[in-house]
Amino acid sequence: MLSVDELNDKLIDLAFSEDIGDGDHTTLCCIPADAMGESKLLIKQEGIFAGIEIAKKVLHRFDPELDIKIYIQDGTHVKPGDIVMSVKGREQSLLQTERLMLNILQRMSGIATMTHRYQQALIDAGTKTRVLDTRKTTPGMRMLEKEAVKIGGGMNHRIGLFDMILIKDNHIDFCGGVHNAISRAKAYCKAKQKNLKIECEVRNFKELDEALAEGCDRIMFDNFTPEETRKAVERVAGRCETESSGGITFDNMIPYAKAGVDFISFGALTHSVTGLDMSFKAAGSDKLIIR
Repeated sequence: MLSVDELNDKLIDLAFSEDIGDGDHTTLCCIPADAMGESKLLIKQEGIFAGIEIAKKVLHRFDPELDIKIYIQDGTHVKPGDIVMSVKGREQSLLQTERLMLNILQRMSGIATMTHRYQQALIDAGTKTRVLDTRKTTPGMRMLEKEAVKIGGGMNHRIGLFDMILIKDNHIDFCGGVHNAISRAKAYCKAKQKNLKIECEVRNFKELDEALAEGCDRIMFDNFTPEETRKAVERVAGRCETESSGGITFDNMIPYAKAGVDFISFGALTHSVTGLDMSFKAAGSDKLIIR
């Protein structure tokens, strides 16, 4: 299995290939190869910044000689006019790396900003419920998007299909019930010597009782109402972790959290996010403020 760094390297290589192709002909015809300059990353919208490490990797993978100075770190609450970093080097390199770097940073910062908004609202409501992401991510960008969730104050659910057993409704139906699904999961882990947490989704209280009888690490309440969630949490009584999912949004999440559930998962954190506005401008082209 590829490491996170190897996956990100592949993403960067593919992104440069699809963007530059056989050459950035606009830059190559306008800018002399030996022209040197400086660009600065300018924040244009309030939010939580995320992605500084991958930004550095993008820049140095294209041109290792670029000189990067960082002024703002991941997780910082930024405002319009803030400067995250300055980069000096070949103007051709600054121009050819600009869009890929911005695409990644804007998306990661948008995810971090949304996650922070959700998690802070749950804290302000006096709950201990934690925000989780899902596998509803952009193909190829999962590691970066899940890192952005953590930067925003949320927690990662499983990374993929390999690092946790999550028994969903289709698994249950194909297996012939919750009891069969969980027992097979436990037998599989024992046979394969896998130390994987087992989570089971339940759609009603009958399935909840089956999951509790069989035993697992976490139970997900799928499309329960807040009142049903409260009763389900009471029935679990601390025997395992609890998670709510299905139809839960920022506007209706507080009653679920106040029902006492440990986690709420939100696909919207990664599939419906708006990127944070920022630009990569030649030094002197904007009024720049360094924090």
